[in-house]
Amino acid sequence: MLNELPTRDRPAARRALRSARVRVLVIDDDADVRSVLLRALERDGHAVSGARDLAEAQRAMESGPLDVIVLDVGLPDGSGIDLLRTLRAERETTPVMVVTARSEVARRVEALDAGADDFLGKPFAVAELRARVRALGRRRVSSLATPILTIDDASVDLNARLATRHQEAVSITPREWAILDALAARRGRVVARSVILEEVWGEGGETHQASLEVLVARIRKKLGERVLRTVRGEGYALGDT
Repeated sequence: MLNELPTRDRPAARRALRSARVRVLVIDDDADVRSVLLRALERDGHAVSGARDLAEAQRAMESGPLDVIVLDVGLPDGSGIDLLRTLRAERETTPVMVVTARSEVARRVEALDAGADDFLGKPFAVAELRARVRALGRRRVSSLATPILTIDDASVDLNARLATRHQEAVSITPREWAILDALAARRGRVVARSVILEEVWGEGGETHQASLEVLVARIRKKLGERVLRTVRGEGYALGDT
C-alpha cells in the first residue's frame, strides 16, 4: 500500500529537510499504515500523534493545536469527509490532507469541496506524503505569522480563510489559498514558480505549471489585478512588493 524511502536514501533526505517542527495528527484505521506514517514524520522532526477513528481524532484535536491533519476517508465510526465538513463549519483552519484508496475524480472533488487543502490517493509513496506535509506545515506557520493582508479594496484573512473585495465576501478555493499562503510567507520578495509549485502541489517541476497560471488569473479576477504581480522570467510577488 505504501512505498517507504529506501534506507540508503534516508540520511540524505533528512539533511535536505527545511521544515520547522510541525504538529501533525494522522487519522487512519489501518494500524500498519498509521505506524509507517508516524515513523516517517517523526524522522522529519515533526511532533506527531495518531488516531484510529473519529472518536480518538476528536480527543487528539481537543488536546492542543495542530498544524497539519492527515485524514483517511473510510473510518470505523464514520466518514473522514464528514469530519472535515464539521471542522470547516466551525471555522477550523488547520490544513487537512485527505488520503483514500478511492482516488477517482468524484472523490477528489468531494474532498476539496468539503475543505481539504490537499488530496493523495492510495497507494502512495511515503516520500511524497512527507513532502506534502512539509509544504502544508510551512504554509500554516506562515499564515499564522501574517494573518491579514489588505491590498487596494481587497482584504484577505489567512487564518480565518476569509476574503473580501468591496466589503463583499469572495470565494477562494483551497489551492488558491495555498498560493496566497506561499506568497504571503515571502511578502517583499519575488517567489519563483518552482517554489510555489513545490509548496502547493508537493513538487517543483513543470507538471502543474499551467494550473498555477490559471489559478493566478482567477485570484486576480476575484481580488483585483494588483493583488498578484508577475515578474517575467522569475515568478510572482504579492501586491506592489
